[in-house]
Amino acid sequence: MDYLDLYLMHWAMSAKPGPASFPVKRDDVVPLDLEGVWEAMEECQRLGLTKTIGVSNFITRKLEELLTFANIPPAINQVEMNPGWQQQKLRRYCANKGIFITACYPLGGQITFGNTNHVLTSDVLKEIATAKGKTAAQISLRWILEQDVGIVVKSFNIERLRQNLEIFNWELSQEELLQISSITQKKAARVQFMLSNEGSLTSVNISDIDIIET
Repeated sequence: MDYLDLYLMHWAMSAKPGPASFPVKRDDVVPLDLEGVWEAMEECQRLGLTKTIGVSNFITRKLEELLTFANIPPAINQVEMNPGWQQQKLRRYCANKGIFITACYPLGGQITFGNTNHVLTSDVLKEIATAKGKTAAQISLRWILEQDVGIVVKSFNIERLRQNLEIFNWELSQEELLQISSITQKKAARVQFMLSNEGSLTSVNISDIDIIET
């Protein structure tokens, strides 16, 4: 490729150079040079290697830090977002700063760490889906769409691919939106779940990047 359409910093954390491993060893986590990394990403955009730069999994606090020195502000913040994790505070902040939100894990994600998918099993979503002749997944995707948020969703199943496209030409009522707003919130993708039990984490404060914002 000659260029990328979008280049994202995946998380506000860093690991020692070497082969990627998952889960990440705690001893391998090192402080992130956020300013240095962002300067390099800005240079990529200036050189035409990417049309747009952005971030992923950034909480409000890290965005505030980034914006203190960024010459090119992030165009996008790609984060976990769905009816079960609605990101109200972060969405308000990003809207005020002109940062577009893209929702990953729009159906709750596969990173459940042994827990039930709290989106697809939501009684609220299933009740609305039954009344509309839709699936819980379609209700979740439609809700995200109505928040003026981008959606990152994937499937290798032909039927689900078709269903994922059938979220247009209808809308949720105000009563249904109110029902969805009352869903108990739960974040699935947590930094602490992505770290192994090996070693100790002394160089980074996890709460600095993994704070729970509702």
